[in-house]
Amino acid sequence: MMIDRRLIQNFDWILLCLVLTLAGLGILNLYSASSGSQAGGGPVYLKQAYWLALGLVVALAILFFDYHQAEKTAYMLYALGLLLLILVLISGQTVSGSQRWLELGFFRFQPSELVKIIVLVTLARYFSRREYPEGLGLKDLIMPMLLAGIPFLLILAQPDLGTALHLAIVCLSLILFLKVRWDALLLLSSGVAAAMPFIWSVLKAYQKQRIITFLNPAKDPHGAGYHIIQSKIAVGSGQAWGKGFMKGTQSHLRFLPEQQTDFAFSVFAEEWGFVGALVLLGLFFLLLVWALRIANRSQDRFGALLGVGLVLLIFWQFFINICMVIGLMPVVGIPLPFISYGGSSLVTLFIGVGLLLNISMRRFMFQK
Repeated sequence: MMIDRRLIQNFDWILLCLVLTLAGLGILNLYSASSGSQAGGGPVYLKQAYWLALGLVVALAILFFDYHQAEKTAYMLYALGLLLLILVLISGQTVSGSQRWLELGFFRFQPSELVKIIVLVTLARYFSRREYPEGLGLKDLIMPMLLAGIPFLLILAQPDLGTALHLAIVCLSLILFLKVRWDALLLLSSGVAAAMPFIWSVLKAYQKQRIITFLNPAKDPHGAGYHIIQSKIAVGSGQAWGKGFMKGTQSHLRFLPEQQTDFAFSVFAEEWGFVGALVLLGLFFLLLVWALRIANRSQDRFGALLGVGLVLLIFWQFFINICMVIGLMPVVGIPLPFISYGGSSLVTLFIGVGLLLNISMRRFMFQK
């Protein structure tokens, strides 16, 4: 296969290094968090390393295809994504009361993670073919809301409130980025406000409890409020410089629940302190700024919109998780990108990284 030399010359090593640094810190953090325990028959940090290797292979494989192939097949990918979500509801594996996974022989896969990327590709394809000089009106929003709303409802039915909300926030942010007219925004806001009582009524009991606990975690410190109270203790006890690698008492004495997934940042902050947390946040900031730079330098509208969508995907996952573990948002089960344990999440993030690298490498190619 002939490869254009300009593709190699324009390979974005900075983006790859930032992502690998974060993923490496994630494995180091999991090594400490999982010390003395095993999950599913093997060390969690080792399994995460395998997922990292697979994600990197997938990201590099994506580079051999022009990302405009995704634009051409966007609606086919969207249909495939919906099919996977329906299969989950029909024959998916149930874990902890949620039916989110498909069993694929030697591993489980969570399709809702992949669907987030697919929906972004589909929305970028839809908006790239249209111009809105005066902003999006209410009629202009009908189709995009349907494209995002159908997978949102299918994910919510699993039930997976965290992933569904993440998808909704990312899609809404992308739409707002394109500019929505004030009259349409006002009507939508009024509709959401009017629907709040209905939304509350259809929430599961444990989902309602999470919101109540967020408002007053001290109400049930040994039950529903236990997670967030222990997380805040872990983050605060790290103080300026932290307790040291593998010396975090909250994690190693098992006071901190879900420390390998939802509360991975709490483990990191306890061991590395405020300074270490700032370094980690700084790496995420650099990653997001660099990815925005890639989107801005894209030579076509589809690439720019897809790049912005991927930045929003990483930003909101990062932002919600950090706010969640320090008590600024309810606990909704959203992992910290590249840091928390989770194969489906990590591989999906690397698919996004592969697309960003692809957009960056082909920025010299003029697209009509």
